Amino acid sequence: MASQRRAAPPRGRRPRRSPRHMGRGSGCSELGMAGAAGRCPDCSEADRARGRGRGVPPCVPHLGIAVDEGDVLPGALRLVRELRPGWEPARVKTKLFTDGITNKLVACYTDEDMVDAVLVRIYGRKTELFVDRETELRNFQVLRAHGCAPDLYCAFQNGLCYEFLPGIALGPDHVRDPRIFRLVAQEMARVHAIHANGSLPKPILWQKLHKYLTLVKMDLSPKVPNPSVHQDVPSLETLEHELAWMKETLSQLGSPVVLCHNDLLCKNIIYNRTQEQVRFIDYEYTGYNYQAFDIGNHFNEFAGVKEVDYRLYPSKDTQLQWLRSYLQAYKQLTQGEQGGAGPAVSDKELEALYVQVNKFSLASHFLWACWGLIQDKYSTIDFNFLRYAKLRFKQYFKMKPVVTALQLSK
Repeated sequence: MASQRRAAPPRGRRPRRSPRHMGRGSGCSELGMAGAAGRCPDCSEADRARGRGRGVPPCVPHLGIAVDEGDVLPGALRLVRELRPGWEPARVKTKLFTDGITNKLVACYTDEDMVDAVLVRIYGRKTELFVDRETELRNFQVLRAHGCAPDLYCAFQNGLCYEFLPGIALGPDHVRDPRIFRLVAQEMARVHAIHANGSLPKPILWQKLHKYLTLVKMDLSPKVPNPSVHQDVPSLETLEHELAWMKETLSQLGSPVVLCHNDLLCKNIIYNRTQEQVRFIDYEYTGYNYQAFDIGNHFNEFAGVKEVDYRLYPSKDTQLQWLRSYLQAYKQLTQGEQGGAGPAVSDKELEALYVQVNKFSLASHFLWACWGLIQDKYSTIDFNFLRYAKLRFKQYFKMKPVVTALQLSK
């Protein structure tokens, strides 16, 4: 994926020609008829009035336009004509960020610095296996209402248009910088502190893992012989056993269920040096989940995606610094504790979160390993998904005895 500024990620998931960037294609090679930027049909005027200024997600206009995934610029420009009717067509410039990736991201702008850019994201094919687009849209709106996401301009038949965030997409070196990783920890705390539905949320982890494993079964079934897949991939019996073990073990750790990003790889973090802040992008996998999963998944991403190196996994000292910044911010946001030095974080609660995070990092390896197997079957991205899946499974089984030995203090 490409970064918004140089080559940042759009997002489904990944850096350019890298894996976890799934998109959904419309399966249509012709552009649909443009509809007016309509209001959400489910919202009344009273609903819209109640939403103004009260943290309630606004309704999103829907345009009856489908963009040809094979030739995105005409459709992107058509969308921009609807959204920015005052722009002179001859002055509109475009930049395609995601060559070679199933989800395409295009910026349309008139200012040389791209400060007025409209980002057009076109879903690739087969995303329905992984992503509920209605949920993604709803989560995007919730995050925006709480100041954690860019403005969402519209949805169209096979994608979204939204605000460009100036900054750089982070890399493995950035996320190890204490000055930057404290900002990341604090921003994650902001997201985790959002309560969006008023009811007791349930974690999506087990449902998603069961869904992925069901899809994997179709590919690993003995009725579908595929030696290249079976080699170095755990058996179905083993995968089912490990999933049952994780559910029984991890669900008893007492990790709070919060609103999680669930896919915080480095390139999904935009750092604005001028404002000294970070923002997260790409909300395809966002949903309620275990707090420790979101953090453990992010720590796994320190190893990178294209060239995975688990020697880059953060040390305990780095993790404790990160977790202390996170807990201070999270407690201040959820408990309203004030003070010059911020809320106090005890060594006991810090160690408890450290243990939870490292145990839940196993579920992250397992999930993205299954994801890689599915991608290997369906994706057209130029990336070795099978190798990636095998690496994640290998790290899962390598780390299982290590993190199993970690104990929560009584």
